[in-house]
Amino acid sequence: MMTAIHAARRGRRVVLLDHSDRIGRKILISGGGRCNFTNIHSSPENFVSKNPHFCKSALSRFTPKDFIAMVKSHRIAFHEKKLGQLFCDGSASHIVDMLVDECSDAGAEFALGCQIGSVSHDGSFEIKTNQGVFNSERLVIASGGLSIPQIGATGFGYKLAEQFGLKIVEPEPALDGFVFGKTDHKHFEDLSGISVDSLVTCGSASFRENILFTHTGLSGPACLQASLYWRRNSPVQINLAPNKDAFSWLTQRKQFGKAEAKNVLADLIPKRLAEKLCELNAIKGPIAEVSDKLLKELSNQIENWQFRPGGTVGFRKAEVTRGGVDTNGLSSQTMESKKVPGLFFVGEVVDVTGQLGGHNFQWAWASGFAAGQEV
Repeated sequence: MMTAIHAARRGRRVVLLDHSDRIGRKILISGGGRCNFTNIHSSPENFVSKNPHFCKSALSRFTPKDFIAMVKSHRIAFHEKKLGQLFCDGSASHIVDMLVDECSDAGAEFALGCQIGSVSHDGSFEIKTNQGVFNSERLVIASGGLSIPQIGATGFGYKLAEQFGLKIVEPEPALDGFVFGKTDHKHFEDLSGISVDSLVTCGSASFRENILFTHTGLSGPACLQASLYWRRNSPVQINLAPNKDAFSWLTQRKQFGKAEAKNVLADLIPKRLAEKLCELNAIKGPIAEVSDKLLKELSNQIENWQFRPGGTVGFRKAEVTRGGVDTNGLSSQTMESKKVPGLFFVGEVVDVTGQLGGHNFQWAWASGFAAGQEV
């Protein structure tokens, strides 16, 4: 829709082909139905790509301020929730309505429930659909990734890119919960529902937010963020008590004498988690009677839990898809294919993936704007 708006404003004749019969379904479910439509701090550092420089041009030419100006012009009330994340006060449908209105005002048309049969190119593009044949000079693929197939996500964009000779960086689920391996599942499956303020580190990236124990693994904002950087079989480091020296904290509390160690630890981390960690470290009885060696081992687990996920939940729950059309085959200025003039790829289908918190929408708006200036 962003591409359509800006292309139509330039006098181009535009039609949006969508296999869904409802516009903007991913927008509608985002942010708990309130749409985290951008992040005021969005910058290239918030994105992951095989080519980390690719996103810079588009992001610099259409910024969060530009999208906020559009939102304000439609008198959509919004607020900052935390960390620069902007949400609608009301429904996410306000963002969809805004984009549809902008498309209509510019003269762009919609063809909903339009199933694509084939796409060919011989000087111009021929798109065969269940609603007839469309011919065009330019074709923009804005079909998203594989995340949340239940609302219509498919691999269409990747297949079409490969058809025209573009490479694909392997798509993987991202901003997704971690699944326990067998041992961790046995140890922690009964902690479902516990939330802990933690520092989660994966590679060179660290995030300080809550983690959430689930029946099958770990979720919560910090884990979702870390999943963007996680590679299969690699560990994730978790500090369950950031900004605390757990060993000093525990040894100082030996003065409490008869207080049970698990109850003392419950002042630092949630009670059920405290009980579980004491159980796993064979710590029983009053804290005054627990050796410094055992307290040191417990402290190490609290501050440096080396968690090795068995995987992530998968595309069914992942908020976005990491990977996609290889940016080496695209112009960073226009999103146009270097091999096939007139063929463009924008948004999540491209190998540019943002962190949690509105960054992926900002990439959609910015890359769509970039293509809209050229098609």
